[in-house]
Amino acid sequence: MPKAKPIRLILVDDHEVVRIGLRAVLDLTPGLTVVGQASRMDEAVALCRRQAPDVVLLDIHLPDGSGVDAAHQILAACPETHVLFLTSFADEHTVQEAVRSGAQGYMLKDIASDALVRAIKTVAAGEPLLDPRLAAHRSTEYTAEEGIGHRRRPLLSPQEQRLLPLVAGGLTNKEIADRLGLSEKTVKNYLASIYTKLQISRRSQIAALYAGSFKGTAMFSDSLKVPVS
Repeated sequence: MPKAKPIRLILVDDHEVVRIGLRAVLDLTPGLTVVGQASRMDEAVALCRRQAPDVVLLDIHLPDGSGVDAAHQILAACPETHVLFLTSFADEHTVQEAVRSGAQGYMLKDIASDALVRAIKTVAAGEPLLDPRLAAHRSTEYTAEEGIGHRRRPLLSPQEQRLLPLVAGGLTNKEIADRLGLSEKTVKNYLASIYTKLQISRRSQIAALYAGSFKGTAMFSDSLKVPVS
């Protein structure tokens, strides 16, 4: 059996000591290889165009711009690349903007090294990932407005709502099926229904919705309200 290709990484952070520490850990991890690093947005975009990495570890704040803007440019230039934000910022607005950029994952910098490696592999496989500390503190009820003066009704069924934290945690359809005692086909059907009801198209958007931070077609306060189409 041919040996699997390593996941190619680019590190983007304005703090040199952070980049050195990350590289020291990741270069020693089998299956991962760091192919470049940058401290600025313009450097990061140019480097990604040259290297077309599998995953970019990207900070939110950069000296010459926002990591969110960098993510937009990187993904436009390299659509096969996955962006994993690695930052110390956990406020709702920042998470919301990061997810809307098309990033695949969002993790906090105090993550353990083995958890970071798992996060990189999850994102490289195309699965969305949101730091559990951002998702676990909310229990969001998804509802739809039936009109002014009318009471709200649940938009997602109880079973569909059970899927949300599992998707937010980065589980695959098979893993979700095993966890809930369902067939994989049933899970796919539930996900398709969720996509339709919430007017979204990506698993990463489900993860962001669960954290209460997605604002694409929805309005939210204490509970998220999705307009009826």
